[in-house]
Amino acid sequence: MATVTKLLVFVVENHSLDQMRSAMPFTRGLAERYGYADHYEAITHPSLPNYLAIAGGDTFGIRDDGSPAAHPLGGASIFGRALRHGGTARLYAESMGRPCQTVPAGDYAVKHNPWAYFAEETALCRRDDVSFSSFGSDVARGDLPEIGMVVPDLCDDAHDCALSRADAWLRSAVGRAMSGPDWASGHLAIVITADEDDNHHGNRILTVVAHPALHHVVVSRPLSHDALSRAYAAVARVAPLRHAAEAPDLLEAFGLAAA
Repeated sequence: MATVTKLLVFVVENHSLDQMRSAMPFTRGLAERYGYADHYEAITHPSLPNYLAIAGGDTFGIRDDGSPAAHPLGGASIFGRALRHGGTARLYAESMGRPCQTVPAGDYAVKHNPWAYFAEETALCRRDDVSFSSFGSDVARGDLPEIGMVVPDLCDDAHDCALSRADAWLRSAVGRAMSGPDWASGHLAIVITADEDDNHHGNRILTVVAHPALHHVVVSRPLSHDALSRAYAAVARVAPLRHAAEAPDLLEAFGLAAA
């Protein structure tokens, strides 16, 4: 069983499994080459509670896309828990003007940046919730974090623009990650998922898991963002948060093991 020490997650917006497979040829190609889950469902609607489920193992009862000022959360995120246990964590947000920005601006949507909502981790968030502009240098140095998330802006994540735009952006960003030493060493697993569907397909979304040891794997067991949150915890070597403790581990479902 291949061992993973770093997990990097890319999140796109508001499209179903079938929509993503039909309109995102690069992403579909990764799914077919490495692996994908064909019964993976988002937790709810709208966007924000799904991001919080990935980062915190819970929706915290939130049913809207309100700002961090409207929804200051207590307790730990998976990013903060990893850091406080001696690990590394980083979130890369495209078009964000300053670290851990808590208000939307331009194409930056704070509702897609879950770490900004965890009020007890503000100092950690301001250090490691950073602009996407630092992503390339982290890749080149082999300095990707143990648990990482990449959040494209509102156009590149297919929220406001076409899926073809998001697919082209992923071709560049995921391709860059795969060019670095973390991928070449076999330490890095990459996940591409959506926050939710378009409200018309039962919230079933395409979730791709890429690792050099995977070849044409299709996982049909029911999975959700809680399983992704549990995989983050396993890679960070910390206890899973909230509902993630009751979920299967996404990486284990694909035959991968956290170190």
